[in-house]
Amino acid sequence: MENLNAVQAKEMIMYIADKIIEAKPMLTEVDSAIGDGDHGIGMAGGLTKAKTKVEKMESPEDVYAVFHAAGKAMLMSMGGASGVIFGSMFMAGAKGMDPVGEIGAEELAQMMKRSLEAIQERGKAQVGDKTMVDALSPAVDAMEASASEGIVPMLTRAEAAALAGVESTKNFEAKFGRAKTQGTTIGFQDAGATSVWIIFKSMKEYAETH
Repeated sequence: MENLNAVQAKEMIMYIADKIIEAKPMLTEVDSAIGDGDHGIGMAGGLTKAKTKVEKMESPEDVYAVFHAAGKAMLMSMGGASGVIFGSMFMAGAKGMDPVGEIGAEELAQMMKRSLEAIQERGKAQVGDKTMVDALSPAVDAMEASASEGIVPMLTRAEAAALAGVESTKNFEAKFGRAKTQGTTIGFQDAGATSVWIIFKSMKEYAETH
């Protein structure tokens, strides 16, 4: 895959949705250890809505419109902080962009960077706070550093960085959400970071086969 066109963006979102829905039991188990256990339910529900939304876009012509529609569907359906944060992961970086039929690795990296900045501005989380930012920030760094290599190598590096980010959350105490009131959270991975890793893994798998 040299570029990601609007139809492929739609298919990629649908593939991500299927993988998150598949991971619902695992995400629920991860969240139950230090949270209230509803992360998997929320993510599966949000991505189901996103999938339904983009499925209705029969022949999309604007890549950014596809990501924006998916993020907005998540935002509207999930509610709470996770809806805003994960909706923004798809939506914020695409918002206000001029319509384009396809994007390359550089544009995809910049879209995700804008999303990260919006999420951090809204939620105030930094790397080390045991949130999805611990996976998203290094993934975005990896995308920026390797965008010149092309979409598949870039997403391969981003997935690896996100997974390392998930592992790193086991060393941190939670600063946000219910987890911060649960006693020590050392030794447990963050559910939001885990979802970010699954999203990047899914993006990479889709790109590898198209």
